[in-house]
Amino acid sequence: MGHVDVNQVTHTLPDGRVLLNEVSFRVGEGTKTALIGANGAGKSTLLRLIRGETTPQSGAVTVDGELGVMPQFVGHVRDETTVHELLVSVSPAAVRRAHAELERAEEAMMVSEDEKTQMRYAEAIARYGDVGGYDAEVVWDQCCVAALGVPYPNCRWRLVRTLSGGEQKRLVIEALLRGPAPVLLLDEPDNYLDVPGKRWLEEALRATPKTVLFVSHDRELLSRVPDRIVTVELGAAGNGAWVHGGAFDTYHQARRERFARLEELRRRWDEEHAKLKDLVSMYKQKAAYNSDMATRYQSARTRLRRFEEAGPPEHSPREQNLRMRLRGGRTGKRALVCQGLELTGLMRPFDLEVWYDERVAVLGSNGSGKSHFLRLLAGGGDDPASSLVPEEERARIAPVPHTGRARLGARVLPGWFAQTHEHPEFVGRTLLEILHNGEGTRKGVPREEAGRVLDRYELAMSAEQTFDTLSGGQQARFQVLLLELSGATMLLLDEPTDNLDVVSAQALESALDAYRGTILAVTHDRWFARGFDRFVVFGADGRVYEADEPVWDEGRVERTR
Repeated sequence: MGHVDVNQVTHTLPDGRVLLNEVSFRVGEGTKTALIGANGAGKSTLLRLIRGETTPQSGAVTVDGELGVMPQFVGHVRDETTVHELLVSVSPAAVRRAHAELERAEEAMMVSEDEKTQMRYAEAIARYGDVGGYDAEVVWDQCCVAALGVPYPNCRWRLVRTLSGGEQKRLVIEALLRGPAPVLLLDEPDNYLDVPGKRWLEEALRATPKTVLFVSHDRELLSRVPDRIVTVELGAAGNGAWVHGGAFDTYHQARRERFARLEELRRRWDEEHAKLKDLVSMYKQKAAYNSDMATRYQSARTRLRRFEEAGPPEHSPREQNLRMRLRGGRTGKRALVCQGLELTGLMRPFDLEVWYDERVAVLGSNGSGKSHFLRLLAGGGDDPASSLVPEEERARIAPVPHTGRARLGARVLPGWFAQTHEHPEFVGRTLLEILHNGEGTRKGVPREEAGRVLDRYELAMSAEQTFDTLSGGQQARFQVLLLELSGATMLLLDEPTDNLDVVSAQALESALDAYRGTILAVTHDRWFARGFDRFVVFGADGRVYEADEPVWDEGRVERTR
């Protein structure tokens, strides 16, 4: 078994800003520790420091035992990576090195089969076996069967981008849980998993004897798995860390008590500081006409100096102040009418009516067609030309093969939040530039006003960053901001809380409560789904039906607590 120690770690960004300031915490043997905090606060940077990919300016990171790492990008692999290459990338370092040498030896054999090359190849095979490469392939076979339903030899050359995000996540998590590494670092392991997958993840993490440090914003997962929570807290001089040695159900109360305690300590320090300064001032005045007071004056000065050198108590961390304002607008009574709608190869024909101001959660397993359904509506439905969606916007949305009707109601302007955050039109453009120029129904915003709205979304510090360099949570917040500015009267939200930190998710829920318009949201977030009043389920058998309460598995209803 292994553990992780982070001791007084300070890390500075290339632009000179202190991101992490004297961060300390320990992940003990066999414990399950959640790492949470604001989007962009430094959680992924902390994981890179623990992995040794980045060196802190001061402090130390100690890891006892080999690390198994799941990077954040897993779930949205879009390049030419194969299943085989993905599994190798999350294998122990010795297996990765031996595999790379074996591949080089195989390539050399294609060019020449002389004795030297053959010996090199034979040595590479032996080394690969010695470090456990062939044992790893047995594990990979088990992982492929569990995650994809097919053995490893049948899918090893399959491109990872042909897998759903949930399949990618499940494959990697299976490999890490079954692998030899005693310490696991998992960056948002629950993203892209459907609810049965999240339940599997919760049970697997609770059951594993491995030491696990994971980043997550899923409030159900946080309430069921970790036995301690490390929060990266925002600070003016760099972000620090606070450790809550309990479960998530006691976290918020403990955090409120912590803030109250810090404020009380600071108040008392300020009061004592004021008293000492008044004392020095009084003795200074008296010493000016009474030499007997000079000693007392010097003593008071010394006391004040030592008090100030000791410094004030820890400052209360800065709390996020997110103010999302989704306004919407009045539309016709019928916001959406579907008649005999069938997305080709994904579901049976179905009928659906959605009325103005309804909140509809769209539920179902990965691959059932939910995201395609939202994309069809985002492009204007089956008759885009008669919708309010601008032509330039429709041109950017990939068409969805379908039959039947999906008509948007009068004055319905859809606003689409894409789960994958894929916005090729934003690549290389700063947030200020995107807001200033405007697009489609979204008017351009003067730079000063753009700065103010970015501040409301806790994005002011990232105003000059390009969209593609933001963290997943920052991109999600920016997408919500664009919805606010677009004037959309129907929100089409595809997994909007996937990358949002806890505070941001709560801010979004509050904004949706105040929104005057229709909402359709695809979600696997059990906490978030409780705020909806209609539940449309895309069943595994191709049926689309309504349920009175959230249904995550066929035949199983998730009761609200």
